[in-house]
Amino acid sequence: MEYVRLGQSGLKVSRLCLGTMNMGTPQWKPWIFDERQSEPILRHALEAGVNFIDLADFYSMGVGEEVVGRILGRLARREEIVVTTKVGYDMGAYQNAGGHSRKHVMDGIDGSLKRLGMDYVDIYMLHYFDVNTPVEETMSALDDVVRSGKARYIGVSTMYTWQLAKIMQACKRHGWHKPINMQLQLNLAYREEEREMMPYCADQGLGVSVFSPLARGLLTCDAASTRNQTDFFTAQMYGDPASRAIAASVARVAERRNVSAAQIAQAWVLRKGGVASMLVGADSPEQFDSALAALSTSLDADELHELERNYTPCDLINDYTAGRRIAREPRPARGAFCDALEAA
Repeated sequence: MEYVRLGQSGLKVSRLCLGTMNMGTPQWKPWIFDERQSEPILRHALEAGVNFIDLADFYSMGVGEEVVGRILGRLARREEIVVTTKVGYDMGAYQNAGGHSRKHVMDGIDGSLKRLGMDYVDIYMLHYFDVNTPVEETMSALDDVVRSGKARYIGVSTMYTWQLAKIMQACKRHGWHKPINMQLQLNLAYREEEREMMPYCADQGLGVSVFSPLARGLLTCDAASTRNQTDFFTAQMYGDPASRAIAASVARVAERRNVSAAQIAQAWVLRKGGVASMLVGADSPEQFDSALAALSTSLDADELHELERNYTPCDLINDYTAGRRIAREPRPARGAFCDALEAA
């Protein structure tokens, strides 16, 4: 296993981070594993040298934190692992059940620690950017969370670059603890964060951890998987011709190498400059091993060209564009241009 400092902090994390969205209860989503099924995957990752574990209160509506917390309590020494969890999505149907108000941030950290069975988390992360709460209110609350000892660091995830800039400016202006980690989506079928977010993070000293390196399963080239059959977000985010062409290129490179498509897609992510750690959401120890192999997989110029040649710019994938993204294919003409096309 390889280890790196996360951004300009002194925190050292493994280059593979175990994602735990698939651990909790299948009552939440059909592809979620229960505690008995989750433990072998967690044990295998720890034995491989992973010290970075990613959670969120929203996963299985809190059950994910309970399950992973109990397993980690059995398998790991607390000081040897880096645990991160996120706050923001609604945890109930009542007022103030979600968002990044001071009330919900304070309620959120206490709820997460209780479910995890821990005294602190290493990184407490905003799951998104809450446009309905002043940045100063949110970051003041997070600064208090760190000062209270309930979290060691702050992190952020999934937002526009200008929104992160507002956060960083507020922290600098008031002398608050600044985020050390940006968790963003990056894969062969979605590269928009390379334009602004990743250079900004490098400039500001934030480490970048990447989720969805397999494009929610698209790049495994396994259309029959449970997640690909039941997760409607996959089709919404990656249901366009360009994404399918990219997946076909991944399959061609993998066949040439005689390795899994997942290994090729993960190797591409791990070789990107600025990526500190890659999240791995494995359904089995064997699936985790493809990410381990990707750490030492190099890609030559012809393979990179094949993997990248079908990419075209696309709408950003975040909470604010959900359900409104435009597929990467020609858009129909409007107004007078329709008549011009018909006349031609």
